[in-house]
Amino acid sequence: MSKNKNPWITHSSKEIFSNPWISLTEHDVTNPGGGKSLYGKVHYKNWALGVIALDENQDTWLVGQYRYTLDEYSWEIPMGGGPLDIPKLESAKRELKEETGLTANKWTEICKIHTSNSVTDEVGFVYLAQDLTLGETEFEETEDLQIKKLPFIEAIKMCDRGEITDSLSVAAIYRLARMLNL
Repeated sequence: MSKNKNPWITHSSKEIFSNPWISLTEHDVTNPGGGKSLYGKVHYKNWALGVIALDENQDTWLVGQYRYTLDEYSWEIPMGGGPLDIPKLESAKRELKEETGLTANKWTEICKIHTSNSVTDEVGFVYLAQDLTLGETEFEETEDLQIKKLPFIEAIKMCDRGEITDSLSVAAIYRLARMLNL
């Protein structure tokens, strides 16, 4: 079987839910083994965008918040969604400013990730923000955030200890650690 040829056969598709952020579509399919089944796909209407802000001392910022879907508190890199029709970097800059008050003069895309590719088409991108200026946060109504500045090496250790579990954050922190040879 060719790696580039889709082995799934779609017979019909039906959208069963939609809101401003996601839609859920049910697909009647024949799977690669020839069996008939239903496949559900969550379509995200935004990019997942994260930012690792890194200052000249290799300090970074994390954002803590209670995640309704998990029913637990989560430490993460600053992140959020960006509409698919707006440049990703523009939305990443907005998220960093909203959640930390930081702006940056230097931006580098460091990571692309599929967050859960067995059930969703969500694509995430992470940027490294440097040459930082601190300003005022601009939290959204849904955000009750705690901001923590810490050495980047401590963020790596938080991932190692399982204190940071968000997939975009973990992937980005380990990717940057590798880039910095830490």
